[in-house]
Amino acid sequence: MTLGEALVAARQKIDRLDARLLLERASGCAHADLLARPETPLPAPAAAQFLDWVDRRAAGEPLAYIVGEAEFRGRLFQVSPAVLVPRPETEVLIELALARLAGRPRVLDLGTGSGIVAVSLALEFPAADVVAVDLSPAALAVARNNAGRLGAAVRCVDSDWYAALSGERFDLIVANPPYIAADDPHLSGDGLPCEPQMALTDGGDGLNCIRAIVAGAAAHLTAGGWLLFEHGYDQGAASRNLLAAAGFQDAFTQPDLAGNDRVSGGHL
Repeated sequence: MTLGEALVAARQKIDRLDARLLLERASGCAHADLLARPETPLPAPAAAQFLDWVDRRAAGEPLAYIVGEAEFRGRLFQVSPAVLVPRPETEVLIELALARLAGRPRVLDLGTGSGIVAVSLALEFPAADVVAVDLSPAALAVARNNAGRLGAAVRCVDSDWYAALSGERFDLIVANPPYIAADDPHLSGDGLPCEPQMALTDGGDGLNCIRAIVAGAAAHLTAGGWLLFEHGYDQGAASRNLLAAAGFQDAFTQPDLAGNDRVSGGHL
């Protein structure tokens, strides 16, 4: 089997770009090699690896899990089935957080997963003291590894939301919690069955985790501190109501580039 033949065969099953990326990873060749020398033989071990990856991708497994990494804000993060695949919409949360950082702030990232939020904030605002928590030991291990690989000063804590943070206060709390309702049909498609369900849904109406985060935030924020969290496209109004009821001021919702409600927040 040549590089060209492998690519043609894969395109019958999966997306053209996915096929190219997987072939480049399996063979070690560059995109230019595929274009200039498609007749190059593909070694048997590489061919077997590539065909296995194609079958996994065709079955719906996210590309990031197959190759073990995903790009976010220009950085490569390790990912595994223990964490969600990074999505560009989460950049809205990063940008809103960065706009509210000043001095030497303490930042808390709740439900850090792969650590993309905590690590990005630590690298892009080095003066920040960043703490990242997650209930999943496997997810926390991925976050620690990403922080170490990328040189980010992040303290990772095994915690169920605020449970292990008694007495600690922060200037900014950020979160990308499970917010998909249990009966949402999106959970059965688009690769979501392969992702950790505890990071996607609260098993209820999609607001249970947001309620817990908002309710506990005041006890862990400094005066004037901000709370920002990502949520579903139809949860903006409910999120603002929760914030206002908990005493937060200037509650707002920021849409993503597609125009969907994406992040809500407020300050004490």
